[in-house]
Amino acid sequence: MAELRHSSSLVTRSSSSPLRAGDEDSSRDRDRPIWWVPFLGGDDLRASPQKSKVSIFLILILAAVASLISVYVLVSHLNAPYLCKKDGIVLNCPHVKESASRWENPLPATTSWKPCAERRIGGGVSGILENDVLPENETNGYVFIHAEGGLNQQRIAICNAVAVAKIMNATLILPVLKQDQIWKDQTKFEDIFDVDHFIDYLKDDVRIVKDIPDWFTDKTELFSSIRRTVKNIPKYAAAQFYIDNVLPRIKEKKIMALKPFVDRLGYDNVPQEINRLRCRVNYHALKFLPEIEQMAESIASRMRNRTGTPNPYMALHLRFEKGMVGLSFCDFVGTREEKARMAEYRQKEWPRRFKNGSHLWQLALQKRKEGRCPLEPGEVAVILRAMGYPKETQIYVASGQVYGGQNRMAPLRNMFPNLVTKEDLAGKEELASFRKHVTSLAALDFLVCLKSDVFVMTHGGNFAKLIIGARRYMGHRQKSIKPDKGLMSKSFGDAYMGWATFVEDVVVTHQTRTGLPEGTFPNYDLWENPLTPCMCKA
Repeated sequence: MAELRHSSSLVTRSSSSPLRAGDEDSSRDRDRPIWWVPFLGGDDLRASPQKSKVSIFLILILAAVASLISVYVLVSHLNAPYLCKKDGIVLNCPHVKESASRWENPLPATTSWKPCAERRIGGGVSGILENDVLPENETNGYVFIHAEGGLNQQRIAICNAVAVAKIMNATLILPVLKQDQIWKDQTKFEDIFDVDHFIDYLKDDVRIVKDIPDWFTDKTELFSSIRRTVKNIPKYAAAQFYIDNVLPRIKEKKIMALKPFVDRLGYDNVPQEINRLRCRVNYHALKFLPEIEQMAESIASRMRNRTGTPNPYMALHLRFEKGMVGLSFCDFVGTREEKARMAEYRQKEWPRRFKNGSHLWQLALQKRKEGRCPLEPGEVAVILRAMGYPKETQIYVASGQVYGGQNRMAPLRNMFPNLVTKEDLAGKEELASFRKHVTSLAALDFLVCLKSDVFVMTHGGNFAKLIIGARRYMGHRQKSIKPDKGLMSKSFGDAYMGWATFVEDVVVTHQTRTGLPEGTFPNYDLWENPLTPCMCKA
């Protein structure tokens, strides 16, 4: 209003003070208010008061429109952390154009490498390894190990046991699958793996026997006696460590148990032939029993034909069980009561890490920032939608009991309703024989995931890295998606990130995280990336 009043006084003064033509124009330009716009009000506001009113009215309308736009942008920014519209437990994400390559890796990027860890027949190995498998009467001794943990940790231990026996040119006694605290399973090697195939496939590498030799009468001594146990093996030990420290004791005692044996052999401090042997065991010698293979093939076939016509399917390894959530010490969305119960659970299970709980909030924030927290089902749903997978996608879920139950699963299930498990695809009678051993059920999940067109992991662990490694070994063609949880955490927490920007970040970031050939590096994980020691240039 001050500007309007100032303009009116100018009009009054101009009528009583005559000016030269040039001076009049100059004065007019100098004294025009800041909101004056030529195309709205003409050249002379004094000449037309009506035009001035119209100009002001139009300017007010433009200001109102600009304010509405600003409010809309602000509201959009405030809602941006959710990225998708949340309606109760349902997430509604905008449509994303479906990518033609969402079901497989580009062919040109997958044809440069081929598997080369097949059966070794004859031939010598240089370095610290002896060339040939010694006969029974000339063996350096017998090695015995307990394969601890779940099925996949046991699998890795078996591969390492074969490698260690080769390093020392010792005879390997068929590993015992030790009952795990969590799994509480009494599975024997022969309950899950084809023993005869295992021994025969490796006969040119390592001598393997099914049981402790008859001449060793006190078999319980191997499980309990300190005199028969090597316990000082460091994690990721070098091959030379076994030659210098373990082999002499085996030669002296003839039979020795190695305990503990989890991660007791390194990767880049052993000969390449030893790493190739580990791949030979993992990808060729260790085969599940025929009945497990057949059941898994049947489930995969039903998965592909759920719609009546052949269709690709995705396998999702969803790691969000109560134990995993608790052990992660990350913070997740939930009620106060849920958080209190989780705190009690953590204090009971991991008292030394929990302490008084005061430091856990900062720890949780740091872990989430570093991408070390399991992805929640709802977060997985948003990521998959951003990658271009439509609502109709068929998804096989390999998971334990999800923490939070159906409510926690609801955002994922509502966005992708075609979620199924082995229990949905096979009848109770079909699975009855496999329920005798928890590891048999885990083996079914392993094989169905291995056969999928796309595999998606949500957190680390032996299951996921063994699947990704095996799919790479088979030729890199199958997609194995490993979400960048650090970037996703940053994106989910960005109050100013819109959906289009999020989609672009997801797509660009994960172009190289789909199981493509990847060079190895110091301390790399052989099980997730077998490229250099176990694959050759095509």
